[in-house]
Formats: sequence, C-alpha cells, structure tokens
Amino acid sequence: MSGACFLVTGGAGYVGSHLVQALLARGDQVVVFDDLRQGHRAAVPSEAELVVASLSDRARLAEVFASRRFDAVFHFAALSLVGESMREPLRYCVENLSNSLTLAEAAVQAGCRRFVLSSTAALFGFPKHTPIDEAAEVAPASAYGESKLMVERGLHWADQVHGLRSACLRYFNAAGADPAGRIGEDHEPETHLIPLAIGAALGTRPPLTVFGTDYPTPDGTCIRDYVHVADLADAHIRVLERLEAGSCRYNVGSGTGYSVKQVIESVERIGGRPVPHGFGPRRAGDPAVLVASSEALRRDTGWSPRLGALDDIVRTAWAWHAAHPRGFDDRRPN
Repeated sequence: MSGACFLVTGGAGYVGSHLVQALLARGDQVVVFDDLRQGHRAAVPSEAELVVASLSDRARLAEVFASRRFDAVFHFAALSLVGESMREPLRYCVENLSNSLTLAEAAVQAGCRRFVLSSTAALFGFPKHTPIDEAAEVAPASAYGESKLMVERGLHWADQVHGLRSACLRYFNAAGADPAGRIGEDHEPETHLIPLAIGAALGTRPPLTVFGTDYPTPDGTCIRDYVHVADLADAHIRVLERLEAGSCRYNVGSGTGYSVKQVIESVERIGGRPVPHGFGPRRAGDPAVLVASSEALRRDTGWSPRLGALDDIVRTAWAWHAAHPRGFDDRRPN
C-alpha cells in the first residue's frame, strides 16, 4: 500500500470515520484506535486496521506505535456531550485531558512529531461577536469546552519541550454524511438537530422540540453554524502541510449560520414530508447565534467547504438516515 501511515483515535466515530475514508482514498495506510464506546465497528473500512482499546492503556498504545512509524496522529476520541459534561465535569476534565496527554506522550516517545486535534468552538463560550475568529476570547462555558482547552494547553507544552507540532481545529456542528452513502451519523443518545429533525420526519424518532422562539434572530430561533463532515475531514488533512511551519490553531466554519426553523424547512424540502415538532422554552446557556469564521484556515491552507449549502448537508444526511433507519447497530431495539 502506498502513501503515508496515520493513527486515527476515535476513527470509528462520526467525524473520525469520515477522515479515515478520506485518507484511504488518498492511498494512505490507517490504523484506527477506538474503544467502541461511542464508535461503530461497521464504520471502519476493511482496508483500515482497527485496534479496540482504551487510550488509558499505555501498554497497548506503546505496542501500536512500535508496530510501525506513523507520519501523524489524528485525535478524535473524547467524551463530547456538553450537557453530560455539566453533570459530570470532573470526569470530562480528567478523562479527556489524561487520555489526550497519554496519547501525545506515546507519540513523542515514538518519534511522531505531528498531531492533529479535533477540538471545539465551545472554547469560546458566549462570544462577543460573530463570526468567531481566532482572536476571540477563549472562555469555555462548559466542562467539555474546558477539557478541550486543557488539552490544547498540554499540546502547547508538548511542542515547547518536545517539538510535537499540533494543529487544533475548533468547530461547532459537524453535519451531513458521506456523499457516497457508506457511513453517516449514528449517536445514542442523539443530540444534534439535523438527525433529530430527520428522525422525526421519518418516524424513527419522537417529534422534534424547538427550544425557544423569542431569540433576537430573524425568525426567533437559534442560529448555528453547520459544517459538512466531509469538509471537516478535508480540513484535518490540509493542516498537515501547515504543521511544517509550526503548531497552529484554526476555527472551522461555513461562515453562514442557519436557524432552527431553516433547518426544519430544509429537511422538509429534501425529504418531501413534514417534520413533526413542538415548541419549548429556551434552554439555559443557549446563545442566540454561534457561527465560526474560517478565514485564517482558508488563507493558510486553501480549504473551502465543497458542501457548504444547508440543503447539500441535509441531502446527504437524509440519504444516510433513510437507508439506515437504525444506524450501524442492527441490534438496537425498534
């Protein structure tokens, strides 16, 4: 097999599995390291090697790094539910930081000097302006966001002391599915708007609840930034070359926000059926508008979203969920 060799943690998960597909399409070798708590064995192509283990298992990590020379590590594995993080903040901070730094340490010891972190725009908490650029104040409003900030700080020191160059990509809402229909989004519990709306329309999930209709936005509902998961995979690959110039931090976004009502309308337009939904009060801590800027990433790497329009994102998501109403897991009860 030609190409480079990469380790992808969390490569059986949503964004990670799409990166694996993109790397394999380039002719690269890929080893996926995943404990399958949130990922799916069926999301990993047969061309990739799957190691089922926890990042806390230092011995297993050392074995994997000793088995071949990796050109870079892509790190997606993490606890990632904002609401859950506010119920279990210490677990999030301890596990996300500890596992990430254990991985970084293993990379340093093995001589791997490039590390790409799937970070989050939740680092910015309640931003004072949108779109959010890299100069925005970093002030996480959740334990999840705080845990990712701690990881970023740890990687900074790994660079300063050990020369481990890292790229941290900060984004809000990964969305959509593989345009070829091979893989898609399958979370349980599901917290993302687009699959919840599609599930409501297909009848595989309960009616959608719209939280808050009195925000200072054109239609009164929250506005969010959606980035197609395939475009996110492309961004992770593009920053590899940028690491030759040193560590970097980039925000990744479409630059355009869409309201909850606009998402519902898009799902109805693409699916050709209504989205059953009701209305509830605002959720505590929900900002009216969250949109990330990607101007720096575009300038430095040439990245631009190929599936940036909301309907394009929803179309691929609809195709996946319609073809896989129970996701990857055919053992899930009806």
